Amino acid sequence: MSLQGVVKKDILDVRRAKLIWGVGLLYTLFTVLFFYGTGSTSENAGELSSQLFSMAGIAVLVIPLVALVAAYLSVAGERESGSLKFLLSYPNNRLDVVLGKLVARSAVVGASVLFAFVVGLGLGFYYFDSVDLGTYFGFVGLTLLFALVYVSIAVGISAATSSRSRAMGAAIGTWFVLNVFWNSFPVTPSDIINFVADKLGLDISESVLHLITALSPSYAYFVALDFVFEVNPATGKGMVDRPHLTDWFLEPWFMLVILAFWAVVPLALGYWRFERADLG
Repeated sequence: MSLQGVVKKDILDVRRAKLIWGVGLLYTLFTVLFFYGTGSTSENAGELSSQLFSMAGIAVLVIPLVALVAAYLSVAGERESGSLKFLLSYPNNRLDVVLGKLVARSAVVGASVLFAFVVGLGLGFYYFDSVDLGTYFGFVGLTLLFALVYVSIAVGISAATSSRSRAMGAAIGTWFVLNVFWNSFPVTPSDIINFVADKLGLDISESVLHLITALSPSYAYFVALDFVFEVNPATGKGMVDRPHLTDWFLEPWFMLVILAFWAVVPLALGYWRFERADLG
């Protein structure tokens, strides 16, 4: 067995996991309800792009759940059950296992997201006056990247933990910190840092505070959507309102760097811990 063998085996295992497919279909359901709810009203019968712009708000909440549920037990589950020893008894090393899980779970999550958007595209042609395929495919591409970032985070968590309960706790905590606390909580990390700096007599620029906010995958995804949507059709502004901040580290291209960081670093740290773990 090789890396390819790990991928094949894991995809076959995931196909039998009803919870993973159920969560994936949940996003399809949200997509159908969204297009039906907005497209069936006469006042929204315009370009599809304006509805996709709003749909990004659903993506940042649901897609991380899809990715985390699909991948948080990818390594930890087999480690607790003992099947990981069997997997490693073949000519595989631990890197093969981690990368194989990443590829397999990314394929499953990517397929579920693509299925939702294929359904959405059909509804778009039915409900809307015009469908800009370039905008649609650009949105789908960035959303897939966002999903794969969370798959990578989840596999990293799974590789670093030794039991199902720890992996579940870490996955829930990750979703809360990166999706709720970082951007939506009444007190965000940038607020805390600004408060502490003020007490210490330090001055932090508005640009740096915005960068701290942008370090979450969700915010970076929102800003990166400026590549797809030049302006919000409703407000005439970008996905995130940055009216007077022109620093290079707040530009959409740097948001791709942030997303790449989240795709690589948690996975690398998880592998580093997994490589040194005593599997008993």
